Amino acid sequence: MASALTVLLLGSWLSGHSGVWGEPSYPKPNIYLSPSRAVSLGGVVSVWCRGQHRGVQFVLNKERRHFLPVDTDDFEAVFPISNVSREDGGSYSCSYHSRSEPFNVSYPSDPVELVVRDPSLPRPSISLSPTGVTAPGANVTIRCQGQRRDVRFFLHKAGDLNPQRHVDPAGDRAEFHIPTVGWQHGGRYSCSYRPQSEPFVSSEPSDSVKLVVAEPSYPKPNISLSPSGGVSLGGAVNVRCQGQHRGMRFMLNKERRHFPPVDSDGFGAVFPISNVSREDGGSYSCSYHSRSEPFNVSYPSDPMELVVRAAPPDFTNANIVRLGLGTAVLLVLGLILAEAYYSRPRGAP
Repeated sequence: MASALTVLLLGSWLSGHSGVWGEPSYPKPNIYLSPSRAVSLGGVVSVWCRGQHRGVQFVLNKERRHFLPVDTDDFEAVFPISNVSREDGGSYSCSYHSRSEPFNVSYPSDPVELVVRDPSLPRPSISLSPTGVTAPGANVTIRCQGQRRDVRFFLHKAGDLNPQRHVDPAGDRAEFHIPTVGWQHGGRYSCSYRPQSEPFVSSEPSDSVKLVVAEPSYPKPNISLSPSGGVSLGGAVNVRCQGQHRGMRFMLNKERRHFPPVDSDGFGAVFPISNVSREDGGSYSCSYHSRSEPFNVSYPSDPMELVVRAAPPDFTNANIVRLGLGTAVLLVLGLILAEAYYSRPRGAP
């Protein structure tokens, strides 16, 4: 009886301290969320736990919360969480054990954080300095601005699975510094914040900013117009960008206007502009990058001015007829006035 009680107590202690006394033949499992990262209040998320043994029982662990264990004949188990609340946010880990030996458990998985997004928290704004194409080795600052104090700001990079950077500011804004920028820093960035009192509740992310790093091995392209020398209102013009590498994606840049990029199998690309308006006039430049590395681009070309001229007189057939009719009317009126003038009595005033 004493022996059985000892085993039971020891098993319970091991279960609560499996990070220290894990079963060596059970490698620690992997844990991940689907969808990953954060989930909105009221949403649905699944916690997946995957081990290296079939036919085991998986246990999901979170401080102050108990989940029913899941038996599986496969290598993994899923723990669904529906109608997500603030209380669901937190750090999760999982472990597994043989169904016949519930007190010989694996080491716990690495922890994964479930962050709950609260739409009632105002989204922050984000800005980048300097803007445009950044030279390698430059210092970049990403600023995040919120509407409340006592929060922790997080910087996110799209597609980056590394831990997020965070800052505890004194006010309602934070700065993230990237010294000596390299090609690996290129990408889209956004930021969010979490109240200090609720470390697993987050705002929705800000809009994204694009950090583009110049690639020294890509010489700047040439840019030209066809026809050159300006174009009339309503006319058409082609902007040509010529680089020194084949198979690139070319981009045409003009302040406050975005053009769809053009993929080319040659050395250059053409951007046609039809029905030219006054707004099309201005300074243009172009750049290019590899299709597989969109944030490592060439330096921009020298700028080129597109001058838009007033439209020339329209000498179409219809307008010629209108001009002829106008001329005839003026001629008739002139004859009537002349006849009236010469037919009046002499000496009449």
